[in-house]
Amino acid sequence: MLNLSVAPVLDAVTNKQIADCLNSKALLWDTTTNTASQVLPHLASLGLLGIGIPVADGGQGGDVRDSSQAITEVARHSLTAAFVLWGQMAFIDYLRHSDNAILRSRLLSRLISGELAGAVGLSNVMKFLSQLEGLNVQAQSTGERWQLNGAMPWVSNVRPEGFVVAVAAQLNAGQLPMVFAIESTTQGVHRSTDLDLLGMRASNTAAIHLNSVELNHDAVLAHQGPPFLKAMRPRFLGMQCCLSLGLARAALDACREEPKRRPLALSVRLARLERSLNAAEALLQEGMIQPDWKVNVEPLFQLRMQLALYVREAVDLELQISGGRGYLIDQRPDFARRWRESAFIPIVTPSLLQLEEEMARSR
Repeated sequence: MLNLSVAPVLDAVTNKQIADCLNSKALLWDTTTNTASQVLPHLASLGLLGIGIPVADGGQGGDVRDSSQAITEVARHSLTAAFVLWGQMAFIDYLRHSDNAILRSRLLSRLISGELAGAVGLSNVMKFLSQLEGLNVQAQSTGERWQLNGAMPWVSNVRPEGFVVAVAAQLNAGQLPMVFAIESTTQGVHRSTDLDLLGMRASNTAAIHLNSVELNHDAVLAHQGPPFLKAMRPRFLGMQCCLSLGLARAALDACREEPKRRPLALSVRLARLERSLNAAEALLQEGMIQPDWKVNVEPLFQLRMQLALYVREAVDLELQISGGRGYLIDQRPDFARRWRESAFIPIVTPSLLQLEEEMARSR
């Protein structure tokens, strides 16, 4: 469970209350889109959005390690909720490290309260940084303003009730891309209907189209996008790793709750995987606050890939320990949900394939 001494904001809300709230909603949030409006307000009501944010900025104190532990804990109960929390926390992290004070003053309190959803629409730019594709959004400079056109085919936590999305846009040839924060109320911003996902359907995932969107300096997250995003990448990816960490722990929790006696071989595998997850978490907690991963990101890439393997091993182990009952939805619906959730881990940007390609190219 979450370490309350690290995340004191939860003193007033017990871990059991958090678990009960998320467990009661997890299957619904995984399988339906009409419950999507509930997710972010629930996370806000549980006091989770301000974890790891300094009190001076309106949060409950702590740092990115506390944010990461919160994501891990939520992922033990609902990967949909954890993914939304990660998106919200990642956007807040970008905003807090931007040099645009006007933008922070306009958005930060609304993001921490859950009034406004924060989305990191940076799937395309992560591929761009890895030299896998060009940018899908173009920005034309018009004096002190920019006009943006393009599309982001897959963005999560874009609540119809109101969102702001981080967008990387290519300027003229030879100029570094910029990163903008675009609010859903801006003229020319169009949200599609929710994408028809296999699971995690309440994650408010849709395509965003930008048609002649006019922005000024108040909407700039970073004038030089690539250096800013690379500096933020250890925190962005580190918090993302916690999706895998929490989901793997959820499967191991279910293994331990299985009433029948476990064969010795499975017990050995369970203990070994638990030790591996503990070691990975310790490495992650240390790495996110050290400068090394900003210079050499390959160990973080390798950790992200290793955690994805641990997720697969954990859900496989849960199925083997539960036996045929694990394949019966009416008896083990949470296993079926975790199996669907585990299918998302390899493809969340940057996907495992993208990481492998980038590491191969750097060598």
